[in-house]
Amino acid sequence: MKTFESLTEREILALAISLEEEDARIYQDFAGAIEKEYPEQAERFRGMRRDEDRHRHRLLELYQQRFGEHVPLIRRQDVRGFVNRRSVWLGRPGLKTALRTAESMEVETRHFYLAAARRTTDASVRQLLGDLAEEESGHVAVAEDIARTGPSESEKARAKRLFLLQVVQPGLAGLMDGSVSTLAPLFAAAFATHSSHSTFLVGLAASVGAGISMGFAEALTDDGSLTGRGRPWTRGFVCGGMTAVGGLGHTMPYLIHNVKTATSIAVCVVLVELCIISWVRHRFMDTPLVSALLQVLLGGALVFLAGILIGNS
Repeated sequence: MKTFESLTEREILALAISLEEEDARIYQDFAGAIEKEYPEQAERFRGMRRDEDRHRHRLLELYQQRFGEHVPLIRRQDVRGFVNRRSVWLGRPGLKTALRTAESMEVETRHFYLAAARRTTDASVRQLLGDLAEEESGHVAVAEDIARTGPSESEKARAKRLFLLQVVQPGLAGLMDGSVSTLAPLFAAAFATHSSHSTFLVGLAASVGAGISMGFAEALTDDGSLTGRGRPWTRGFVCGGMTAVGGLGHTMPYLIHNVKTATSIAVCVVLVELCIISWVRHRFMDTPLVSALLQVLLGGALVFLAGILIGNS
């Protein structure tokens, strides 16, 4: 690894070419990563990528005039003083991450051009590096402007829709399944055994089993490529986790030794869970609140009665 002070003008230009190529690719990766949720902001990143391509072409023309056709491969990691960047392809950056990275990239590149211009003696090289430093300042302003203006109304609507598809719907499905489907085995065990400990074990097993089952079902039935519902394993985790939470909510009261007290508290917890489900359906799914309450309470009541009948048989 060499120090920046030890680089020749030829090596400085070669490094600048490499930096512009790398920055252009990163901006293209950012645009691809956020295009579905923020198409307008993605287009602005593509504009910055085109600017970086023009910078690289100007640097290449000057390099070829001064030093010939061969450009040595000098990368940022070969020179001491540059900040290590995490490769974009290792993750899927969101808009905020892309903006933070873009701002730091442009500030660092501008400082590089200013320092390089001070070290060069050739007038044409010095002028180009100074010009590029000023243009990189414009990129910093663009990144700050993107962060300041934020998503447009259409992008906000699209982001809300994706949130509904990727988080609310699988989470609601899991919460409904966990809160309702585990009622029958839980209360059947309570009325059949009259034992809080046995009932707790049944509820725990039903909740965990339902969570695992719902999680895999959500993840494996739709990979999101056609429906736009996002990454399947993320949805599966949300769905499975909410299923387990829904079942454990009315299972935990059976840690109380007195089974009658535990059952009374569990019934109250169930009512709270069903009201929360109704509110979520009303808030995010545009279902009338009264209709949502009636539907959810009716389903819960039927399962609850089934558990009592089976437990007393």
